[in-house]
Amino acid sequence: MYDSLKSQGIANPDDIDRYSLRQEANNDILKIYFRKDKDEFFAKSVKFKYPRQRKTVVSDGIGQGYKEVQEISPNLRYVIDELDQLCLRDQIEIDLKRKILNDLQHLESVVTHKIKEIEADLEKLTSNGR
Repeated sequence: MYDSLKSQGIANPDDIDRYSLRQEANNDILKIYFRKDKDEFFAKSVKFKYPRQRKTVVSDGIGQGYKEVQEISPNLRYVIDELDQLCLRDQIEIDLKRKILNDLQHLESVVTHKIKEIEADLEKLTSNGR
């Protein structure tokens, strides 16, 4: 799993926090940020430079004109796919944690309200019985 990332020298892909991608001249620059430890001030990161792939394509429908275009490297595509899987999984976990916390808070308010309601009913019984 995560063969493309491992082939780039990333031994522990699960430690990846996020990434950024930008284009500089004829290169794509990928920067991968890792989760920082509690005692670290800055997150560790690595930077990779991928040359853009050049292709000559037909520029009109007739086939007489050609132009050169640049596109992302196929290797970089595979790496980005794996990074998206990792980052999406982390986002799903964060969303699930947020949902669970919200559910717990809601449950707490429902239970608190029900306890007050029962105590009020009990108070009515004891005050009517005197």
